Amino acid sequence: MTLSAMKPVTLPVLLIEDEPAVMAYVRATLERNGYAVVCTESGAEGLRLLESGEFLGVVSDMRTPGGVNGADVHAWVVRHRPELASRIIFITGDIANEETVATLRDTGVPCVEKPFRVQQFISVVEKTMGKAL
Repeated sequence: MTLSAMKPVTLPVLLIEDEPAVMAYVRATLERNGYAVVCTESGAEGLRLLESGEFLGVVSDMRTPGGVNGADVHAWVVRHRPELASRIIFITGDIANEETVATLRDTGVPCVEKPFRVQQFISVVEKTMGKAL
């Protein structure tokens, strides 16, 4: 196989979501649109994956179990993986929560409110991370 015939390697999107049904929906949506996905249910595990892996970007629920939330993931990325800081998307079902509002205001991270439509979500993903190869 020649070098030009090889398909470019696409980095996966890290998905941090603790609700199994939402994780399955978001994963399927991303994969159907050409993105590779690595999933985890907790922000703490997400940070462990970010420490050792390469990712195209991060889609994180605002609230996850284990003491590490979406804002914590964002703060860690800004400090330790600044190249990913502009490629984070929050998803949440609690857009009216004061803490959520403050995090969105302070970080400028795009947020997609649950429940969301596939095209709405993919539009934000493509704008934030680029189209899948």
